[in-house]
Amino acid sequence: MKKLKRNGQPEMLPEYDFRGGVRGKYSKQYAQGTNIVILSPDVAKVYRTSQSVNKALRTLMKKRKTTAPAIHL
Repeated sequence: MKKLKRNGQPEMLPEYDFRGGVRGKYSKQYAQGTNIVILSPDVAKVYRTSQSVNKALRTLMKKRKTTAPAIHL
C-alpha cells in the first residue's frame, strides 16, 4: 500500500522509478567535505565562478595580518 500525504495523494508519483538507482552512490564523496555556500544575488552577479570567489577571499586573507576565528551564524 502506498503512503498517502495529508491531502490524500500518494507520496511518490508513478513516473518516479528508482529501480536502477544505487543507494549511497555519492555518500563517500559527500562525507569528504564538500562545502556549499549560498551567495547573495548582488555578490553572485560580480563573482560568477568558484575560482573568482576563492581568488577574492584569498586576497582578503593575505591583507589580514592575523587570522580571525571562524564566525558561526
